[in-house]
Amino acid sequence: MPKRGKKYIESAKLVDREKLYDVEEAIELVQKTSTTKFDSTVELALRLGVDPKHADQQVRGTTVLPHGTGKTKKVLVIAKADKIKEAEEAGADFAGGEEYIEKIQQENWLDFDVLIATPDMMGVVGKIGRLLGPKGLMPNPKSGTVTFDVAQAVEETKAGKIEYRVDKSAIINVPIGKVSFGTEKLTDNFKAVMSAVIKAKPASAKGKYLRSVTLATTMGPGIRLNGSKLMEK
Repeated sequence: MPKRGKKYIESAKLVDREKLYDVEEAIELVQKTSTTKFDSTVELALRLGVDPKHADQQVRGTTVLPHGTGKTKKVLVIAKADKIKEAEEAGADFAGGEEYIEKIQQENWLDFDVLIATPDMMGVVGKIGRLLGPKGLMPNPKSGTVTFDVAQAVEETKAGKIEYRVDKSAIINVPIGKVSFGTEKLTDNFKAVMSAVIKAKPASAKGKYLRSVTLATTMGPGIRLNGSKLMEK
């Protein structure tokens, strides 16, 4: 068991580990338990009652957080002609064609957080799949990053669009903002994520869907929420 610092131990005393908190109470408490000098990210961890080994029980999608994530994402768009201009006008940090494929290949350049590509460029993007895949940067239609509507994709990403995806252990981890956001904004962002994940419940998933719902700040203790109540809303 890892040794905990004094700040963590003091913060953990504020949390009743046997209790399942309501949303508002948990949001307020997670701000009080932040132990860092910097503006900590508030993370939401969900353990779902699905079996990710089955294709029909994959839970994956996107949602736009009403108040963003507190982090400005760098966006690269790989497209052709007019779509490059459209991307630039929408606020893309980088936009171009095969020259960016070569830059990534030759220089191992990955100074971006999200890669958006038009469908007609996926053939060349596929050449660098081995570089992009492990970094979680490979464009995918399900996440809205393979599209001809590059302007909307860029604008949503800049506005705070996040992707959620269940891992092999049936867990989803997503940021819902910064401690400095305050209770109201964090609550709005939390509800946006929960609404999206609950709507994405596979029809083939049996039994309890939200097995555990936990909020925590960077390096802070976990606060468990009442998943049954969340499913009722």
